[in-house]
Amino acid sequence: MATLTASHRDTPVTILTATAIFGLLLGWATYGLHGTTPLLERATNSVSTWIIWTAAAGALIRVRPLAVWGGALMMLATCGGYYAASTLGDTFGAGGLGTAVVWSMAGLAGGPLLGWAGWTVRRGRGDVRAVAGAVIAMVTLGEALWLGLALHYWGEAAVFMAVGALLTALLTIYLARAGVQRYWLCAALAPVGGLAFYLAEEGILDGLLGSV
Repeated sequence: MATLTASHRDTPVTILTATAIFGLLLGWATYGLHGTTPLLERATNSVSTWIIWTAAAGALIRVRPLAVWGGALMMLATCGGYYAASTLGDTFGAGGLGTAVVWSMAGLAGGPLLGWAGWTVRRGRGDVRAVAGAVIAMVTLGEALWLGLALHYWGEAAVFMAVGALLTALLTIYLARAGVQRYWLCAALAPVGGLAFYLAEEGILDGLLGSV
C-alpha cells in the first residue's frame, strides 16, 4: 500500500498539478503583499523570489523532464496567479495584458532552465551540478545589479547582493560536500552569470516592457 501511495504521488499529473497550484498561490501572495512593508514587498515582488522557488520545485521533482516542464508550468502559473489577483483587485490597467504576456513569455523561457538547475544540483552527476548552482545564484546577483544600476535602489541592491553571495556560498558548500570535483565553478560562474542576467534584463526585458 505504501508503494502504491508513493507511486500515485509521483505521477506526472499529480506533480504538475501541485506545481501549478503552488505557482498560483505564490503569484497571488505576491500581489497580496503589495503595500505591506517595503522589504517584504520587494522580497516577494522580485524575479529572484519567483525563480528560486522554481528551482526549489525542480529539486523536489525526481524525474528530470518533469522538473523542466514543472519549471515552465510554475512560472506561467505564478504569472497567472499574480494577474488574476490584480484583475480581482481592480488594478489590471490598460497595459496589463501586454505586460502579462511579456512576463509569461519570460517565465516560459526561464522556468525550464531553473527547473533543470534545481534538479541538477540535487540529482545530477559531474561538474554540471556546479554550473547549475551558478544558474540559480546568478539570478539574485543579477537582480541586485539591476536594482542598483538601473533603478538606483542602492539599499535594496545591497540586500540582494548579500543574499546572492550567501546563496552562492551555501550552494558551493553543498556541492563540495556532495563530492562534486569542480564545486568551485559555482562560485566562479555565479557573478559572471549575474552580470549576463542583468544585461539581459536591462537590454531585452525592459525594452519589451517599455513597448507594451
